[in-house]
Amino acid sequence: MTRRSWFILGALGALLLGLLAIYALDRLQPYQTTIDHGPAPEVAANPYLAAERFLRQREVTVRRADGVDVIDHLPAPGQTLMLLGERSRMTPRQADQLLAWAAKGGHLLFIAERVYDEKTGESGDPLLDRLGIQQYLSEDLDEESSDESTETDGDAPDAPQTEAAAPKGDEQDEQAVDPFPQLTKLYLENEDEPAYFSFDTDYHLYDSEDRAHAWANSAAATHMLQLYHGDGLVTVLSDPWIWDNENISQYDNAWLLWYLSQDSEVTLLYRADHDDLFSLLLRHFPQALAALGLLVALALWHLGRRQGPVLAPAPAARRQLEEHVRAGADFLLRRSGQHSLLGGLQRDIQRRARRRHPGFERLPVAEQWQVLGRLTRLPSRTISQAMRPLPRQRLSAADFTRQVAHLQSLRNAL
Repeated sequence: MTRRSWFILGALGALLLGLLAIYALDRLQPYQTTIDHGPAPEVAANPYLAAERFLRQREVTVRRADGVDVIDHLPAPGQTLMLLGERSRMTPRQADQLLAWAAKGGHLLFIAERVYDEKTGESGDPLLDRLGIQQYLSEDLDEESSDESTETDGDAPDAPQTEAAAPKGDEQDEQAVDPFPQLTKLYLENEDEPAYFSFDTDYHLYDSEDRAHAWANSAAATHMLQLYHGDGLVTVLSDPWIWDNENISQYDNAWLLWYLSQDSEVTLLYRADHDDLFSLLLRHFPQALAALGLLVALALWHLGRRQGPVLAPAPAARRQLEEHVRAGADFLLRRSGQHSLLGGLQRDIQRRARRRHPGFERLPVAEQWQVLGRLTRLPSRTISQAMRPLPRQRLSAADFTRQVAHLQSLRNAL
């Protein structure tokens, strides 16, 4: 092909590629997509991270604590301690320390964890029991307790009534009085509208000693109680979920956090008790604990076996001469006894001595021992121990072995 032909083919190929590119660009449509990688590690590790940042944006000093012992060096006046974590292992002594800290002028806020037990007369929560506050399930409340739980904030002299005060049997009138029965409302003085919060309506707080001076409730239950304690203040909530990362932005949940912590420094305590070593290992190293448990089980199994499995008898084709000799000796020992074996060795020694010293059998015993000493060059004591008459009683295993050793030494020396 000539150069002109190559040029034409190249031009046609470029034209074809250009047409394909124009077609492809005309068919392509740009779009945007969002890939959700989930929360950041710091958000997953701290369910109240948004609450912390919200308070810092409101210029509230916020710090974290790892245990109840933080009150040892935390001044009470001007401080708010929020116990938002689990308190299942809190001791009565720690509860007394917290309440004593609040009585000195601090603000203690905690979550009611356990339901009150009518049979035992306590809930098992040391803080609730000491303050006389009882927590119930809303579904277990009777009509009288439901009416009491729907009272409004005691500080508001002209607080509007809630749904429980509406005439029964008229649902439209109830909706007109309380359009949001599932939301918790807090009425403030000089405010026309209440603040709304999304507490869990399954729980109800009851002030058995009538000490609370402020509270917040939904149509079905009370979810916040506030009472004076000494020179300080105690706030009890039915649940802390309104302040987690997912719910703090709903309704007036964030505002309530700021309202309860205003004009003070805040210390957040997510866990009132530390995990023990085993719990930490189980949480972070479950595979290592499983391997360790398996290793311990194998070690105990190995050490617990005192003997191995029973060995099967060896086939006859594999038996050697030594095995036959040992088996014959064992048979003679069981059949004839020790004296027969020892006597046979002594007679064998005498036969060998007669071959080397004619007339040996006619010599007295003492002279026979002397002749054996000259022939074998063994001490007379060894010869006397080997050739002396055998006792009638059965010899022990050690004595029998020792006597056989003496006789064999004497016979081998001849």
